[in-house]
Order: sequence, then structure tokens, then C-alpha cells
Amino acid sequence: MGGTVFFDLDGTLTDPERGITGSIQYALERLAVEVPEANALTWCIGPPLLESFQTLVGDERAPAALAHYRERYSTVGLYENAPYSGIHDALSGLRNAGFRLCIASSKPHVYVAKILERFELIDFFSDVFGSELNGVRTDKSELLRFALSETRVEPSDATMIGDRKHDIIGALDNGIAAIGVLYGYGSLEELARAGAKRFVDAPSEFLRSLGVLQIRPPTPAPCRVR
Repeated sequence: MGGTVFFDLDGTLTDPERGITGSIQYALERLAVEVPEANALTWCIGPPLLESFQTLVGDERAPAALAHYRERYSTVGLYENAPYSGIHDALSGLRNAGFRLCIASSKPHVYVAKILERFELIDFFSDVFGSELNGVRTDKSELLRFALSETRVEPSDATMIGDRKHDIIGALDNGIAAIGVLYGYGSLEELARAGAKRFVDAPSEFLRSLGVLQIRPPTPAPCRVR
């Protein structure tokens, strides 16, 4: 058993709702536009934020909105977050089964690393892939293509686990198997329409979804962030 598993972060490993929606509200306040209730902004969790701000305030003001968002998110919002129940045990189980675990998030990697460290998740992962602050690799297909190249992993030996259509599309675009997370921010319909065939209702189902038959001790490896 084994292989490489790429994980999304937001909505898959951690619940970022309060930090993301609160930082979006802050950005909209700074632009003096109408501010929706937090629960009306959860659709923004997962897709590249610049695209979400383009929908919220238009193409012209979206870059300014993103800059305001980062003012709050970089110091407060990224810590208004929490791992989903059972995540640590689930990741430990995958490591014990011989899987190599990596992160593939469209969030800037400087934020991803801080979140993983804060919630004691960083040691589970051999590599952490995220976007750049200038927008490079926010597209999940591009990000996973880069991750495969950097890790020298064959697509046939990899699986992507995520909660939004972007995770599924990015995986399938690169010939990677995809598993949809149903406890995050994407619906079963969204994930299925994107092409997912396997789904999990809780982190405890990761092992089953990957067909684990035998557990063996993990092989520790240092984490690389890029």
C-alpha cells in the first residue's frame, strides 16, 4: 500500500470560515460597499479569492479588495481556524499505512505553512505547495502540475482530496485520482459534476476511500514548503 496523497487545506483539513468571511467583510468595509452577513460569504471558501472579489466588487476593484483582505487575514484571520475533528488521527493513519502526504492549496504558501504549524499539522507532510502572493499557481490544475513535477510523482500514483470542484478538476486535468470531501464547503452535486467518483463524509473515512488493507510504520521525512 502507499502512494502520494495531495490534500487541500481550507474545508478539507481545517475549517477557516470565521477567518475568511471576517476578512472579506473587513475588505468590503474598507471599500465602503455593502457588507453581506458572514454566512452569505461561505461560497468564497475554496476558489481563488481574486475571482471571488471580482464577483463581489467587480474586476477593477478586486485587487484593492484582496489587498485589504490580506491586511486582516495575514495577522488575525488565518488563526481564526480549527482542524476538523479527527484530522490528526486520520493523517497519522495514512502515514502509518505508508502514504506520502502533501498539501496542494491555492492559498499562498506563506499562510499555509503558518496554519499547519499553528495547529500541529506540519509534521504530517513531506511537501507543502501553495500559490504565490502575486497570483502564480492559484489555479489548482497549474498547482498540481507543479507539485507533480517537484515531487517527481507519477499521476497514476497520486490522489487529490478536496472539498471544492477546483480540487477535483485540477486533479483530473493532471490524471490524478480525486476524492471529494462532503463535510467541507462543496456540495455532493458540485463535486460529482466536476467528476468525483469517490467521497468521504468524515476524515475517519480517508483510509477506507484509499483502499487501505494493511498498516505499517510511517517513514518520517522533513517537510519542504514551496
